[in-house]
Amino acid sequence: MGQSSSAEQVSPEQREAESLAASTGALPSLQKAFSLLSDPQTHSIPLPSLQKCFGFSFGGSTSEESTVPKEIPVLLSHLSSSIVDLFFLSEKGGVSWVEFLKGYTKCSGRAVSSASLNNLLRLFGMTCVKAGLPEKLQVVSDEDDSKISGFLSPVDVQTLLWMCWVMWWDSKKLKASGNLGDSGLPDVTHLVLSAIDSCTEADNKLDLWENNILDLDMQLPVAKIVLWALKTLPSLADCFGQFIHARICYIAAHEQEKLEQADLFLHDISASEMSIGNLLTCGRAWAISLTLRSTMSEEMSKACFPSTAEEVDDYLLYRSSIHGKGLNRFWSNVEGYNGPLLILLSAHEVNNDSRRWIIGALIHQGLENQDTFYGSSGNLYSISPVFQVLTPSGREKNFVYSHLHATVKYEAHPKPVGLAFGGSSGNERIFIDEDFARVTVRHHACDKTYQHAPLFPDQGFLPVEASIFDVEVWGLGGKRARDVQSSYKKREELFTNQRRKVDLNSFGNWEDSPEKMMMDMVSDPNRVRREER
Repeated sequence: MGQSSSAEQVSPEQREAESLAASTGALPSLQKAFSLLSDPQTHSIPLPSLQKCFGFSFGGSTSEESTVPKEIPVLLSHLSSSIVDLFFLSEKGGVSWVEFLKGYTKCSGRAVSSASLNNLLRLFGMTCVKAGLPEKLQVVSDEDDSKISGFLSPVDVQTLLWMCWVMWWDSKKLKASGNLGDSGLPDVTHLVLSAIDSCTEADNKLDLWENNILDLDMQLPVAKIVLWALKTLPSLADCFGQFIHARICYIAAHEQEKLEQADLFLHDISASEMSIGNLLTCGRAWAISLTLRSTMSEEMSKACFPSTAEEVDDYLLYRSSIHGKGLNRFWSNVEGYNGPLLILLSAHEVNNDSRRWIIGALIHQGLENQDTFYGSSGNLYSISPVFQVLTPSGREKNFVYSHLHATVKYEAHPKPVGLAFGGSSGNERIFIDEDFARVTVRHHACDKTYQHAPLFPDQGFLPVEASIFDVEVWGLGGKRARDVQSSYKKREELFTNQRRKVDLNSFGNWEDSPEKMMMDMVSDPNRVRREER
């Protein structure tokens, strides 16, 4: 089981391996998993048993209507053997306790993002070779921070993202005790286009509005892909580490009889993805979650991959196609929610409705009715057709502006009513009008709050006025924020009902009514009235 009867029998190598594993918090699970998988005679894990620990079985991929390439299930079927061969050193056909710990630490231990991403690319390269696909990547050195060279095509980038999705989804499914259903492979075209746009030279920029750009025969340097992933999807490599951790913990929590089942890790990798909302699909939600490294990433997962369709209502606060357009309708659904909010907007230029784009804003607090900018942090997102995240620049804090109405009846210079992100008053980066009919997007030169980048292809330097198609707001503050909002709405409804109530008894006596007194004064103002004592 990897434990010695006396401290003298523990080698320095084992002590170091156990210390590194303990720093991840997974040492008890590793000990239990090793005892279940290992051979009592050799005190090591046979390679077939360890490969099965990380293996998959697939369903729904042979349908004639499926558009998933045939290489995907073949590639994923070799994933487990590639993991074992790369990260778990075997001795005489088995993996010892020390090598088991070292392998886990390499996959799921604490490491810099570039090293984790290199491990992911090494795994992808070996899996492609085992699946009989052309070798695209070469390892420059065999050190822990090994460098990767080579080129990937747009289809290769798509395949890499799908492999990460399957591992990421598997870890979420096991963590949820099997309550999550299979969602299929998501549409990641917006991520592939983002990689293409980042890796191509300025003189060779392509038309990113074209739908068949994935079919282009182009080579993207893997070094630029690494830089793109570190900037755009900093948590992409965590999909692999979370997968290894979830499988080990699942093995440790179940008996050996259950591990013998053939359909233990069955997945449906059909092409259709689970529908969440009009704007927020699984692929877009996953991309946003990979830009976050806080509890909001977990809430994003819960919001976008609910175990039942009814749970969507727990996170969706507003959708203009359901609740109606306009700032008042919007405000009645988001008021009182004191938690992070994800606001998505779909629009198209006034004279060109064929090119529809989606942008978004993530703010770390609830909305307030103010005539000035406020906020502590947030991100802007270019979501479709090209994905990109614009993080805070640190120079200004004009994160959000939400002005519903004036606080006084008359203002000499009234502030605009609407919703805005970035920029300054009258020169906002994104400004949504009061009716939710038009949105104005300005060049990043006017904004010192968020990073510089276009929010949609071919944005240009001049302000762009576009027609809004749909708006969605998702709450990422968890159950507590939702409960607080429910209490707030009930309290406001109670106050409203109290203000509407009329005391009929006070108006039922004509002699005591103010109206009779006024009529008496008008009829005979000089009439002497005796004071009643």
